[in-house]
Amino acid sequence: HEDTHAQTIATILSNAGYDPVPPCTYQFPTSTDPVSFVNTANMITTGGIGAYLGGGSLLTDDPPLLTAASSILTVEARHDAYLRTGLGASPFPTAFDTALTAPFIYSLAQMFIVSCPRQLPIPVLPKLTLDAPKPPPNLQPPTPAGTQLKFSFDPATVFVRVIPSAPLYIGLVNLVTNVTFVEAATCGLGCVTASVPEGVAGVAFAVLSNFSGGLNEDQLTHYGALAGPAEVVLS
Repeated sequence: HEDTHAQTIATILSNAGYDPVPPCTYQFPTSTDPVSFVNTANMITTGGIGAYLGGGSLLTDDPPLLTAASSILTVEARHDAYLRTGLGASPFPTAFDTALTAPFIYSLAQMFIVSCPRQLPIPVLPKLTLDAPKPPPNLQPPTPAGTQLKFSFDPATVFVRVIPSAPLYIGLVNLVTNVTFVEAATCGLGCVTASVPEGVAGVAFAVLSNFSGGLNEDQLTHYGALAGPAEVVLS
């Protein structure tokens, strides 16, 4: 399916007079552990869903491309549900999926990209890693509100100098609501913890910020993000 999707999008772009972006070279984790393999595949499908959801508003002036992207989105959702079922998890844990901006999904994809023949004019954010807790193999029971999340990042890579005494926050992009911000506690150099807030479920995307709130996802992307996003699988 993935090759067919890429070829179809490239054909539509070419027919419309655009130059399709050539494919990058990717490297995915190799593992003989079936659970690790499915977890990686599920991360990719979740990101794909977020990318197509977030990109839909950019395609409203191109109906053929919007229709193709929408059709791909529904197939990605089926892939995601199939993989979650294979883990023993709910195939549809929430009523909504989470849209992602181009910089967020492009930054997430960097963990798999080896090289690209053409660099996209999209900023890549510094990496934010979720260190704990690791989700249970079947994602059951759902991670409850109040659970402490531990993240790490490299302070030398963030765009703004992080002052040790300055407050930091984790913005959780989730479902169709605005970003939920929670205060982060420092646990060492390049280390913060934050609690899962009420109302966040399914898969959220965590972003380190020096803003305590008041930003939507687009605003967080363009001037509120210090590092991220990191995928946080809650259910």
